[in-house]
Amino acid sequence: MASITPMRAMALSMGLSRRAFSCTVCSCRRHLSTSRPYLAGKPPAPAPAPGAAPLETAKPDLPGSAIHAPRAYGRKVKDFTPQPLPRPIGMAHPPHPEDNSGVDRRSLKQRRDDFVDYDKHLVRRKELKEKMARPYFRDWRNMQFHEGKSFIAPPLPFKADMSLFFPNFVGDTLEKNANSPRDTTRALLGKLSVVAVYSSQWADNQAKTFISPEANPALHELLAKSPGKTQIVQLNIEDNKFKAWIVRLFMGNLRKQIPEHHWGKYFLVPRGITDEISESIGYLNSKVGYVYLVDNLCRIRWAASGPARPDERDSLVKGMKLVLHEWNKVEKAALEAAKVEEAAGEKKEKS
Repeated sequence: MASITPMRAMALSMGLSRRAFSCTVCSCRRHLSTSRPYLAGKPPAPAPAPGAAPLETAKPDLPGSAIHAPRAYGRKVKDFTPQPLPRPIGMAHPPHPEDNSGVDRRSLKQRRDDFVDYDKHLVRRKELKEKMARPYFRDWRNMQFHEGKSFIAPPLPFKADMSLFFPNFVGDTLEKNANSPRDTTRALLGKLSVVAVYSSQWADNQAKTFISPEANPALHELLAKSPGKTQIVQLNIEDNKFKAWIVRLFMGNLRKQIPEHHWGKYFLVPRGITDEISESIGYLNSKVGYVYLVDNLCRIRWAASGPARPDERDSLVKGMKLVLHEWNKVEKAALEAAKVEEAAGEKKEKS
């Protein structure tokens, strides 16, 4: 029997490794050729029978999409002039304290179904591609147009029955005894709130042109007259973890700048605003400050962006007075109705 030389052994081993590698590639190709058509070619869901409820509620168009303003995505704008808000902005559904908290409350079965759903993978892939293609300095470049102002505040508040909702955010406050993050929904319910949203010192300075005592003394006079029903809430959006850590590090300095009775109304939100929320509430530039007038039912009744104009400051105070008067009127009518109902009940008991 002929002996196997070292060169022959090397050649045999290389041949075996090539065959093993080719078999592995073939098996992967067979797997992809059978699984991908199966996932991509899933039969469509059957149409509901006549008169039956649809399988999924149709999503309405985003109200904020009617705002024609420069964005961080899409085509580059060469010229822009802000226009008044064309219609109410906000979310279509009332907020919930657990919304936008980052906690995944899906069951194991729902997670498994979503993991193997090819259509959802395609949607997620599209979202990631759009984020990767988004110019990093687009928001800063858009600041050249009227200091980043996206729209002009309306002269009057939106009607209550036509207004949409302010979304929920979760973050830490300046209160020392607060052990866990708080949600904004519980803080806004039952109060007429002026909400300032910003994510940088530049945006904070823009928001202060609306809400600071020096820039808008009439607003603070109105707040002093109705302390139990009105408030100012500030949301510092820090989607960058390092910047959020820096802000937490200097919480002590913030407490010195803000009065103690306002500590529970200053939120540091570590989660960024999604594109859906941004389009809905008109938060179109993360480097710009935005101010919202939110009523006791978390509905956006008025909104502004960028630095304040004199007429916008006046419209904020005027809108706050109108919404407050409307709220007092509703409370008075409800109290009178309760008295009538109580009197009718007493009369029925006597008879």
